[in-house]
Amino acid sequence: MKLMNSEIKIVEPSGILDNSLAKQLCHEVDEIISTGNQTILVDLKGISFIDSSGLGGLVNAFKSARAAGGRLVICSVCEQPRMLLEITGMDQVFEIFPDQAEFNKTVEKA
Repeated sequence: MKLMNSEIKIVEPSGILDNSLAKQLCHEVDEIISTGNQTILVDLKGISFIDSSGLGGLVNAFKSARAAGGRLVICSVCEQPRMLLEITGMDQVFEIFPDQAEFNKTVEKA
């Protein structure tokens, strides 16, 4: 996890986003929210595959951030994860950016 600034935290999971990694992701997001950070960027460049429990974990992390008045966005989605998000319609739910640089551009404009 890298700190961009006091308002934005970056989480960079890697490997296969399955039940185990999803639990870890949710835990990290909950910790970040508890510190008062309002924006969380989940960079998926290191994720090669997402299974159904991994997708559920991503959705739960999104819901936790939103319930706390925060924002969870994702970037750098590889081919299989992108297809899963499209098939399930989650690409319409999440804010998805091509990479961290594109996300940073929107932050700078705000």
